[in-house]
Amino acid sequence: MSRLVRAACSGAFAAALAWGCGDGGDPTAAPQFLSLGTAPPGGAFFVVGGALAEVLGEGEDGLRVTAEATKGSGENIRRLASGELDLALSNAAVTYFAARGEDGWGQAYDVRAVMTLAPNVATFVAPSRSEIHGVGDIAGKRIVVGVAGAGFEHFIRPIVEAHGVTYADFTPLYNTQAGAVDMLTDGSAAAAFLGGAIPTASIVQATAGMDAHLVPLDPDVRGALPREYPFYRHAVVPAGTYRGQDEDYPGLDVGSMHLITRADADEALIYRITRALWERRESVVEKHPAGRAINEGNAARSTGLAFHPGAERFYREAGIWPESD
Repeated sequence: MSRLVRAACSGAFAAALAWGCGDGGDPTAAPQFLSLGTAPPGGAFFVVGGALAEVLGEGEDGLRVTAEATKGSGENIRRLASGELDLALSNAAVTYFAARGEDGWGQAYDVRAVMTLAPNVATFVAPSRSEIHGVGDIAGKRIVVGVAGAGFEHFIRPIVEAHGVTYADFTPLYNTQAGAVDMLTDGSAAAAFLGGAIPTASIVQATAGMDAHLVPLDPDVRGALPREYPFYRHAVVPAGTYRGQDEDYPGLDVGSMHLITRADADEALIYRITRALWERRESVVEKHPAGRAINEGNAARSTGLAFHPGAERFYREAGIWPESD
């Protein structure tokens, strides 16, 4: 629940906003303003976040959601905790470690999943001139590893280390996906870790403007990582997705995009948000193909983070809660 709504629920407008405070009142009584953190322009988070915010505002249940450009998952999680955001998109790998206070977070962040969204199929992209033919070849080179503070290291580090490379073995560069493509183009970076929902705009741009390829993963590493970490999943980029890609690319979902909120967010509110996105999922698809991930087999899929009780209640009532849970 946003700070605006929390204040209203405790003040003179409590009766009018009772529906937003979990008291089951009239869902059309008054608008409820919420903020949703996304990521910088250039990747799927920014566009998908805007689509979700727009769709949530299309109904008659009073939800009014503003999508905010941020640095990405890491900033979103911290701003959720501080009350600056009500909802956020995050990479499941980043959230996994943040919720546990591991891998450099310093404290555990009490966040919960609302909905599992599109896979984040990401890998190193390199111009042919860079002579990077495997992940191990990034050693000694300048490599773009995402936006500073976004938390990409949480899912990149296990991949490179499994290939025998550490962050100390190459020079990490920090930039947006759009900026990373510029650095590949002008030669200031030898490779960049790019990705998102398929197709990813930055990879389309990179492969359209130069001879570039998706750096292959070692098959044994690709097979082992999902067994070690619950946020990794096998994924395939179909042949022809990007210019010059003549064969299927066996890759990884390095942590699906998911919608998250604080653990103490109002249960009735999160129930309504979950229901609204589920019932209007075709509208999300119209705005971005990633909306197809809002389906029976994926929306309630666990990535290692507990679901908010409001979301879980909806999924159980809708009959799509995983039986194993």
